[in-house]
Amino acid sequence: MVNYILSLTPCFMTQHKYPSKRGCRRSEASRYASCYFHGFSSYPVLSCLEAPLSGAVAATGKSSSLITGPSLTSCLSVPSFFSCENTTAIKNTCCSPTPGGLVLQTQFWSTWTGLEKKGQKLPKGSWTIHGLWPDNCDGSFEQYCDFSRQFDPTPSPAKLPDGTVVPPWKGPGIDVFVEQFGEDDLLRYMNTFWVNQGAPNRDFWAHEFSKHATCTSTFDISCYGPAYRKNQDVVDFFHAVVRAFQQYPTFKMLAAYGITPSNNTAYTLSQIENALKSQTGAVPFLGCTGNGTVLSEVWYFSHVFGTEQFGTYKTVDSTTTSSCNSDGSIWYYERSSRSEQDV
Repeated sequence: MVNYILSLTPCFMTQHKYPSKRGCRRSEASRYASCYFHGFSSYPVLSCLEAPLSGAVAATGKSSSLITGPSLTSCLSVPSFFSCENTTAIKNTCCSPTPGGLVLQTQFWSTWTGLEKKGQKLPKGSWTIHGLWPDNCDGSFEQYCDFSRQFDPTPSPAKLPDGTVVPPWKGPGIDVFVEQFGEDDLLRYMNTFWVNQGAPNRDFWAHEFSKHATCTSTFDISCYGPAYRKNQDVVDFFHAVVRAFQQYPTFKMLAAYGITPSNNTAYTLSQIENALKSQTGAVPFLGCTGNGTVLSEVWYFSHVFGTEQFGTYKTVDSTTTSSCNSDGSIWYYERSSRSEQDV
């Protein structure tokens, strides 16, 4: 086995095991065709050195005095390992994502938001965050695992495969929780790089937390100890999502191989896969719309040493077959200037 170590700075349960369409943005019905089920796989290594998030998420002002992470002192007395590679039962699930140890950092390449006139635009020179998903090691997955932390105003799916209805959230937007912790810089970063289509960004964030974070054991409320403050886990998850996203600068990796958005030049699946594998050590899932011809998303699969919040991500090959044409042209379209903003 060849290990690829990449130091990247900045880095900063009702269980439902039925397959369903993955974490698509609700407002993107047309994208559902590119949301797929999973299987399982092997490796290479991606490591990230923890450092303050650059620019927008550097701790300043109020946020510098607040700690949103879990209490991990009890993890010192248990073995450490990469998730999905343990040989004995995990006794402390706060120390490693369990059972969702196959962790996916997912991104979108969108060309519009539908809310440009309201200032909701895409970041120039960057893909955008989709989420951080906890697949089980066998490729199955849970969703909406804790209704007491269900903040999604329009759940998708609205009903789980076993018939359980997911109750819509009627309270304030999830961005209010971030503001209450004084995390203004984090909120600005999320509004810049975690962008929805056809609906406010905060609805997308609430969907991702409620559907996925509630099924990730390292974000369980019990992991924060007696000093837990209400919604601390929400802010902690958002920090973890941003940290994971920054490990995979998709736009820059592709551009380094001459693969840039174009309305005139198409690429092949192997060109895109090889470029990303050369930097991450594994083949990610690439999603395409338009009958497999329009590049729209990427999913990076990993095993995690430690927690999703602070651990090392080791990339593994995608367990899901790409929805892009394997032997034809793939378009990586440009965005219009009215849909982008400088960052």
